[in-house]
Amino acid sequence: MILEMKVPSPGESITEVEIATWLVKSGDYVEKDQAIAEVDSDKATLDLPAEASGIITLKAEEGDTVQVGQVICLIDTDAEKTNETPEKSIEVSQEKLNENTKSVSHSVPNPEPKYNSYAIGEASPAAKKILEEKNIAPSTIKGTGKDGRITKEDAIKAAVPSMGTSAGNGARTAQSVKLSALRRKVAERLVSVKNETAMLTTFNEVDMSEIYRLRNEFKEEFKNKHGVGLGFMSFFTLAVVRALKLYPDVNSMIDGNYKTSYDYQDISIAVSGPKGLMVPVLRNAETMTFRGVEQNIKELALKVRDGKITVDEMTGGTFTITNGGVFGSMLSTPIINPPQSAILGMHNIVDRPIVKNKQITIAPMMYVALSYDHRIIDGRESVGFLVAVKEAVENPLEFLMDNNPQKALEL
Repeated sequence: MILEMKVPSPGESITEVEIATWLVKSGDYVEKDQAIAEVDSDKATLDLPAEASGIITLKAEEGDTVQVGQVICLIDTDAEKTNETPEKSIEVSQEKLNENTKSVSHSVPNPEPKYNSYAIGEASPAAKKILEEKNIAPSTIKGTGKDGRITKEDAIKAAVPSMGTSAGNGARTAQSVKLSALRRKVAERLVSVKNETAMLTTFNEVDMSEIYRLRNEFKEEFKNKHGVGLGFMSFFTLAVVRALKLYPDVNSMIDGNYKTSYDYQDISIAVSGPKGLMVPVLRNAETMTFRGVEQNIKELALKVRDGKITVDEMTGGTFTITNGGVFGSMLSTPIINPPQSAILGMHNIVDRPIVKNKQITIAPMMYVALSYDHRIIDGRESVGFLVAVKEAVENPLEFLMDNNPQKALEL
């Protein structure tokens, strides 16, 4: 029986995906549920599991954009797995071993089956076409595919031969690389946000001294008991939850002529991964403790890093927190994560002179930014929200721990 394996729907509203990487080649025996490819949707990179066991034949190339429901491979479910490798008699040149001896015939294992019509080190049909258009010889390209074959992406990246050099003999090369489906969708959404929302940003600064003190006092005990570190994100997440309850308009969204408000806080946390910035969601963050926030963020960050995050885990947030400070950003205007109405930007922490009790002192300070959609959030709410975050972060013992850090940290 030949099973036609079609592209499944990765999630609601997704109609097409891009074949990012084939993890197998035509002629391979695959097991049911084995990951055979990585596909890029407009929201995430996902593993594609085999629907049955058998010999696979690929019907799409890496880089191809395919529709949901389109056949991308065939699986011969009647084929049996064998551990034996067919042998074939081939001529081996003995000159490589000893120039003074004659060639002899040996029985050696047959090379791995070729990927469709690709020969080892050669270009795929799609790659050949691109190289011909660029007038580039395949022999000048180092392939990154299996056995060194030249993939479509290699051909796209290949630089056109230089027609000369500048007076300073500086290199003048350029590369053209097709954007992934995920990157194209992100670009589309960012432009949409700028064009379709009345986005403004308000700023404030936060004294991190009290958080530093509490972390230094309890971080070892917290980590030993819960197995995760006591980071800044749990303080900011819980401060945001409190502020959203005080200013519910910030936890609302526009739906046509209606405003939809939520009585729960699903906080999206921006996490940098191999495929770019992902935004997994902490569901019902209002029910979480410091331990719960830290553990959930750690689990989601590991999934992003390993490429195992799902579309469902990145869908449905009501507010986003992003931390450019981990990359050294001092100040920025974060862009709203649609269809949400606001996003909090954290930045790096720098020791700066400030005035406390009418005296100049040095304190670890962070600039924070709130970008918001002015169509639904007024200045009073946006400024008040950011002030509420500031007061909770500067006084976590009072506003986040009920003056009992041992209980709040579950120690």
